[in-house]
Amino acid sequence: MTTFVDRVELHVAAGNGGHGCASVHREKFKPLGGPDGGNGGDGGSVVLTVDAQVTTLLEYHHSPKRKATNGKPGAGGNRTGALGQDLVLFVPDGTVVLDREGNVLADLVGHGTSFVAAQGGRGGLGNAALSSARRKAPGFALLGEPGEFRDIVMELKSVADVALVGYPSAGKSSLISVLSAAKPKIADYPFTTLIPNLGVVTAGDTVYTIADVPGLIPGASQGRGLGLEFLRHVERCSVLVHVLDCATLEPGRDPLTDLETIEAELAEYGGLGDRPRLVALNKIDVPDGQDIADLTRASLEERGYRVFEVSAASRKGLRELSFAMAQIVGEARAAKPLEESTRIVLRPTAVDDEGFTITEEDGAFRIRGVKPERWVRQTDFSNDEAVGYLADRLARLGIEDKLWKVGAHEGDTVIIGAEENAVVFDWEPTMAAGAEMLGRRGEDHRMETQRPAVDRRREKQKGRDAAEAEYLAFEALSSGRQASIEGDDEDS
Repeated sequence: MTTFVDRVELHVAAGNGGHGCASVHREKFKPLGGPDGGNGGDGGSVVLTVDAQVTTLLEYHHSPKRKATNGKPGAGGNRTGALGQDLVLFVPDGTVVLDREGNVLADLVGHGTSFVAAQGGRGGLGNAALSSARRKAPGFALLGEPGEFRDIVMELKSVADVALVGYPSAGKSSLISVLSAAKPKIADYPFTTLIPNLGVVTAGDTVYTIADVPGLIPGASQGRGLGLEFLRHVERCSVLVHVLDCATLEPGRDPLTDLETIEAELAEYGGLGDRPRLVALNKIDVPDGQDIADLTRASLEERGYRVFEVSAASRKGLRELSFAMAQIVGEARAAKPLEESTRIVLRPTAVDDEGFTITEEDGAFRIRGVKPERWVRQTDFSNDEAVGYLADRLARLGIEDKLWKVGAHEGDTVIIGAEENAVVFDWEPTMAAGAEMLGRRGEDHRMETQRPAVDRRREKQKGRDAAEAEYLAFEALSSGRQASIEGDDEDS
């Protein structure tokens, strides 16, 4: 049973963010010393990283579900929750990551290349971070965001320079075994090779890798045989080498017919028309093999192919073939542009981007946007103050005004978020306007116990001010009367 797996479906889940803490500082002789709830820790992410020591996806075939750890909740005393640990999954060089619809998410080539498959959730803010000059003592905190969940498909495309293609039992594995140190399985029956074999070849100063593609037969690009499973390994190769069997005994087969059949399958698969081709007429050491090679060589050269007569058993012609492959590989490497230094790409938000969209669906209004959907996930709907805070944020973002413009009326159904995790409510315009429904927002009701004493002090001060004002008025009136009497006496 083979242990090579080059395609798996993986279910990855990032860690949830920890909840923020709603706490009030307590200390002797300092009652209600202010909010001191800490923030929750961010959840861990799931990261795919290329490791040169990993050559197969077998591990994920047996364990397709992977999850990172959650962030810890915040605590009083301004203590932030611990961060969740990232889950790093090591994959082979040449792994392509796709979503379930077949869209390419990442092409991982090169040791150390990484891709965040699932992003960890943000930790919620504690009430200490939510306090402000207008909201001195919030009695709520934000919830941590749930981590991202994804179903992804990983496909391995071998990173090889040369691909050997041909019918089963054409001698591809034998050529790899003598050109390199690879030890593939070799036998005299079709489909001996069930997995792509890789070997490293040195020709002069050039070192390159060579791979065979097993199971190519007529209809391989449509799923017959093993070709469809392994044709993807040809995509990264710089050179294609047709290995043609000059000693086949099957009726209806000859080197030219085999070449036309394989070329038709490659054309059906697509994307390989620009690759240079070489032809290796194999097994010239067996009876009639050399004669068939001599008859075929001229026709192949007329079609523009470079032809090499080889034998894996006697090793005839292998040196010339290896140096020809090295020449093309070297030219392909030289033609590749030099890797550019890392550039930072800035994509500013458009000036007319409101940050959300509102669409009407069957009499309801659906709101979509990164900010409103994140705010909804962070809201504790069992806390009226937190709900009021959410309403204020939505109003500041402009959702209230936009609902009026699109024709929403009081009592209409409003949906925030996607279908699978939406929040549905009946729109009440006054909710976004402010405090008349939820009381004075941003104040801890525990502060109510201090208000009567404050009010009494204010009343006493007002009484003293009123008494003083009355006394001053009386003094002024008395002074005026005394001046009037003295004036009358002088006149008389």
